[in-house]
Amino acid sequence: MAGVLSSVVGFASTFAVVLHGYASVGATPAQAAGGLLMLCLAQGLLSIWLSTRWRMPVTLAWSTPGSALLAASGLPEGGFAVATGAFLVAAALIVAAGLWKPFGRAVAAIPTALASAMLAGILFEICLAPVRAAGAMPSLALPVILAWALAWRFARLYAVPVAVLAAAVVMLLVTTLPPGLTASVAWPEFIMPRFTLTAAIGLGVPLFLVTMASQNVPGLAVMHAHGYRPAPGPIFTITGLASAVIAFFGAHAVNLAAITAALCAGRDAHPDPARRWVASVSGGVGYWVLGLGAGIAATFVAAAPPLLIQTVAGLALLATLGGALTTAATEERTRLPAMATFVTTASGLSVMGIGAAFWGLLAGGALMLLDRLRR
Repeated sequence: MAGVLSSVVGFASTFAVVLHGYASVGATPAQAAGGLLMLCLAQGLLSIWLSTRWRMPVTLAWSTPGSALLAASGLPEGGFAVATGAFLVAAALIVAAGLWKPFGRAVAAIPTALASAMLAGILFEICLAPVRAAGAMPSLALPVILAWALAWRFARLYAVPVAVLAAAVVMLLVTTLPPGLTASVAWPEFIMPRFTLTAAIGLGVPLFLVTMASQNVPGLAVMHAHGYRPAPGPIFTITGLASAVIAFFGAHAVNLAAITAALCAGRDAHPDPARRWVASVSGGVGYWVLGLGAGIAATFVAAAPPLLIQTVAGLALLATLGGALTTAATEERTRLPAMATFVTTASGLSVMGIGAAFWGLLAGGALMLLDRLRR
């Protein structure tokens, strides 16, 4: 039951973020649904295989910060094919981090304050959506926000799923499917990637960084906190290879789960730590079942008011934004470089086609380097 709960919470909390991110980089509703399905199949399969093989709760998830990055990046020149090329670049870097230890150590050495500030800058624009929606379409957005707030007060674990349910009810009441657009089972669509230097630097590298810093590293920390010590190299290699395969079908990245991993690795899953791997297996099966509904979800999301979908995504990511800002501003010595990273990333700056996340990390790193030179 703990595993099933982790898959339901993981899917319902952020599937809207995933679909919104794919739409922002040019995916059609069918391509977005296919990408979501491939994510569910990949992370479900890997959760079952790795947990069974290692007899520990290895819980996989999609890269929610990566989806937020896609939503903030906007349509790349060349469309969704260029975005899938960036997905492959990020996957290759994850594989390299797993196979080549010096590179993995270098990635891990990126200051936590800068990585968190970059994530906060990526999330900031999306988290403004509930406020904007409340002003632009109060009759649609306020019921969703109210449902989320009440659930947060009385059952915090279910706050975002309740908001998703409220949004679904609102969409069913006000959304009419355009002629020719019908809800159906998702089917993967092969996409030939296109590679451009600007997309590789502006989208592929930031996607790799936020996936490693905001998903894989915290995911390992959760497992360590519950007494499990998996070898990080094989996990990075396997998830990177899986991400490369599903990139050809429009999916961005699978990685270690962070928040939902605690549901499978904690005492509530089973008193005996040696038996908790069963929770991750059942969670993997749960993702397979939920993936079958990707097509229906994508159809209604495509037909609904975009700002309403962004409202759900913003509510789902508020806690992540708060955690990222807290981590970024914890140490006084790195606070100013972190804030430079945050404001540059949040600005949406694009230079030579390279997105703001890269320039934000560069700005904060330059300030941190200047501070060390002075010292």
